[in-house]
Amino acid sequence: MKNLTLAAACGALLALTSCSTTKTKTADGFPFILPTEKPNRVLSKALERNYDNYMGPTPESNELYSQFRYTELKGLDYSNHDGTITRRDPSKVIFANGKYYVWYTHRQTPTPPQGADKSTDVIPSADWDLSDIWYATSEDGFTWKEQGVAVPRPPKPEVGWRSVATSDILVYKGKYYLYYQGFMQTSGKRGDDCPVAVSYADSPDGPWTPYNKIVIPNGKEGEWDQFSIHDPYPLVHNGKVYLYYKSDFNQKPNLVRMQGLAIADNPLGPFTKNPTNPVMNSGHETTMFPFKEGIAALVIRDGNEHFTVQYAKDGINFDIAAITTLMPDAAGPYIPDAFTDTKDGRGITWGISHVTNIGNRETNHALLVRFDCDLSQDLHDPEMKRTNINYKPEFLYTHGLNGNQKKRIAEENQKVKNSK
Repeated sequence: MKNLTLAAACGALLALTSCSTTKTKTADGFPFILPTEKPNRVLSKALERNYDNYMGPTPESNELYSQFRYTELKGLDYSNHDGTITRRDPSKVIFANGKYYVWYTHRQTPTPPQGADKSTDVIPSADWDLSDIWYATSEDGFTWKEQGVAVPRPPKPEVGWRSVATSDILVYKGKYYLYYQGFMQTSGKRGDDCPVAVSYADSPDGPWTPYNKIVIPNGKEGEWDQFSIHDPYPLVHNGKVYLYYKSDFNQKPNLVRMQGLAIADNPLGPFTKNPTNPVMNSGHETTMFPFKEGIAALVIRDGNEHFTVQYAKDGINFDIAAITTLMPDAAGPYIPDAFTDTKDGRGITWGISHVTNIGNRETNHALLVRFDCDLSQDLHDPEMKRTNINYKPEFLYTHGLNGNQKKRIAEENQKVKNSK
């Protein structure tokens, strides 16, 4: 018994000694000058996270932290914003033939969206219904010249006969590939059934040849992506085509949006869905770009980890790398090394995104804007790294209470008065 007690005491002493060699206990407080590297001392969970989770102990030193600035684009007409023209969901921006190119969802219909029940062959149900893929070019990224249709809706019953939308670009071995959602029915009538389709060309100006096959099919019945395969987003990573996508699932009205990944050796497939899908638990029109040896992602709007910049060395297992605000919706950044299979991604500084819900309910549409940021190893812009952003009251008031909330508060106030 004495030997067992002695052995236990020795074991406890050994464990304590072992711990003390990895974490130094000290009576001194945490240093006034913030260490740039994780200090060898006992730290709170918050301080552990500060050094383990981020690419710098402060936002200013974190290469994956940025604020975002926005600029109105010149050269694009919106029919006095009457809702009959929309431009949304821009692709990545590429540079070719001495100019920048971007592709996007373009709808031009006699009326604004009217909802699924009122939709017809010419009246759209939603902002992206009855759309084609158009493109524009620019000399400077601010003024754009619309070039017209790149990928039109094919005839029924081919993939995308109802609408082709949310395109993104891949440049692979000298050829160009546009991936997009091919809507097979009116948006809003079920689960937005729209598997991924692709067209290819020898030039960014086309002509584009439709592959006429589904590239990423919907999941099996009961699986998370059985209805929605949205926002295809291709990159070249580890010698393969990584195609990220979003799906809406769960029961209405509590839809959940997460991101999946499919990988192929060839742009036309076959694509194999990652067995750990969804690979991200949040995000809407999520944007990815090569960064250092891995993949970074702008995760906007939906989910527990919305408004974060995330990072995965393997392009699959993402961690939060930064938290920020006013992130660009459906960002299509200019990424010079998006398709080079780089092992040292340089990051991004600008791109095109969209703003939705322009006008009122009767004239709903979207427009394209430019965003700028500092998510780059090659840029150091302190103004983009600020965190103490102050908003004017006019901006805050645009996020005011809605009618139902005002009614609830009035009823609560009345109950308080009646109780006295």
